[in-house]
Amino acid sequence: MTNPLVEAFFVGRAVAEVLTERMENTFTDTLSELGKFEAEAKEHLRAFTEEVMEKANRAAEAAGTGEAATGMGQTSSSEPDDLQAVIDELRAEIALLRTEIQRYRSNSV
Repeated sequence: MTNPLVEAFFVGRAVAEVLTERMENTFTDTLSELGKFEAEAKEHLRAFTEEVMEKANRAAEAAGTGEAATGMGQTSSSEPDDLQAVIDELRAEIALLRTEIQRYRSNSV
């Protein structure tokens, strides 16, 4: 390679190839980490939901009601059939409680 233009071409091409490979690796690593994070978040949410339901059931039993509440007056089993349905019910109750709190605050002012 005596011609500097030819040498610059090959160096530039090599730089572009190395940068492309590194960007691909970084992108795939990022997607992998994002997938792991999402899976871990779902697992934490499932564990949190189970813990909340267990505590609610224990509190209901301790209160002497004998009925384990899931959020909408249903009895719960040891394993929820549809986790998304339980989450949706909890979100609906939270929204209802927020509305009631806002109504209470606006009436007390």
